[in-house]
Order: sequence, then structure tokens, then C-alpha cells
Amino acid sequence: MLQPIDRRTFLADLGRGACASAIVSIAACTPSAQATPGRSGPIGSSTAPDGVASPSVGSDSSPPRMPPARDGTSWRRVNLGFVSAYVLVRGGQAAIVDTGVAGSAGAIEAALTEVGLDWASVGDVILTHRHGDHAGSAADVLELAPDATGYAGADDIGAVSVPRPLSAVGDGDSVFGLQIIATPGHTPGSISVLDATSGILVAGDALRTEGGRPALPGADFTEDMDEAIRSIAKLGGLAFDTLLVGHGEPIEGSAGAAVAELAASQ
Repeated sequence: MLQPIDRRTFLADLGRGACASAIVSIAACTPSAQATPGRSGPIGSSTAPDGVASPSVGSDSSPPRMPPARDGTSWRRVNLGFVSAYVLVRGGQAAIVDTGVAGSAGAIEAALTEVGLDWASVGDVILTHRHGDHAGSAADVLELAPDATGYAGADDIGAVSVPRPLSAVGDGDSVFGLQIIATPGHTPGSISVLDATSGILVAGDALRTEGGRPALPGADFTEDMDEAIRSIAKLGGLAFDTLLVGHGEPIEGSAGAAVAELAASQ
């Protein structure tokens, strides 16, 4: 069945043409630092129509950083400018969480290379939800990682075009040793990903961050804000230290307590 085209998807589709390289962090369509496809560090930004960041060429002067592994798991942010994807690494294998807009595969490949891995190391590709800024490169990534299985929430799978079927996941399922948390609201099939051992939560657009604090998802792109707030309360009851979001900077240290505080304020 054809799905309605939302504003995010329109912008992602536009990216296939004039700005095919654009990628990672919309806090309700607010532009931020950019990354050149094939690199993962922030660089100078420019803006496209409607205030959405568009790709620019260059690189930052600092070397790429991989947070140190704790209990065998490390994470790598793929900073695409207005949205972020993430690579989780354990035991020489990788899981990719979200894929950015169309044209983001090169930046994800660069992140893998920087941590000594390649597409053959990718066994799992997890999409937090169906929006084009998070699932726009899913087809390319699954083509490049032929042994990987793709996953998404059951209510969002039908809106994602990929070369082989995605596997539906729901609350309590496990992928790559990660717990799937159903967090509907932003979209009906939105999911978050928890590494309970390492204290890492990848929240997709169930949350964003602003000023170093967790914040509600952008209202313009959230289908049911009341449901989204209930999902935030659910996340606030989990134990984690690091929060990784699609839009905004990661929070490292006491992130779970900050999310619980946000939930209590609603």
C-alpha cells in the first residue's frame, strides 16, 4: 500500500537530486554541524531551502573519536549534519542503527573503516522508524552489507523500500544482544535500542537533545505527541548512562536520570 509522503520524506527525496550527500540531526528541522559523506566528524554547515542543512565539503581538524569500549561494546556516531546514524561495535562485528537520508552510505562506510571494520562486519541494520532521514539509505546499506539482516518496527516496515524483506521487531526482542524498546508516538512503529550492559540507549526520534539535555521530539513530525510522551516515560524508567539520538548531540553520563526528569515534567 502506498504511504502518505510527509515533509521529512519529501526533503529526503529532494536529497537524491540537488543534495544527494546530505545526512544526520534535525531538531525539528534546525540545522547544525555537517559532515562530508565518507567522514564522520563535524564540519562547516550551509542551509538548503526550508532551513534544512545541506552538505558542504571539508573536514574538521580533530581526529575521529571512538568512545572506549565498556563491557565489550563501543559506539560510533556518524554525524550527517542534520541527523545522525550510529555504529555499535562488539567483538569485531557491527550493528548499524539508522542509515541517514539517501546518499549516506559513504559516511557510514567511512565510520566503519575508521574503527577497522568493513561491510562484511555488519550483521544487523536496525531502523528506529520509517522517516526518510533515518531510513533513506537502508537500501544502499543492505546492498553493501549482503550478510546483514534489516529490522524495523512492524507498523513502519511497509513504508521502507529495501532490496530484501525487513524483519519486524517489537518490545523485548533482541538484536545483536541489544534490547528493542517499542517507543511509538513519533511514528506508530518507532523503536529504541538499549544495550543494558554498556548503558547505551539509541532513541532515534523518540527523543532529541537540546543544550545538553533530552527534549521532546519535534512536534511538526510527531504523529501522536501524547503517545510519544508515554514512550519517554517508559524510557525514563530504564537504566542507561549514554543517550544517542537522531537529532542533537549525544549525552554521556547520567542520561537516564535526565530522561526520567523530562518525563516527570510532562
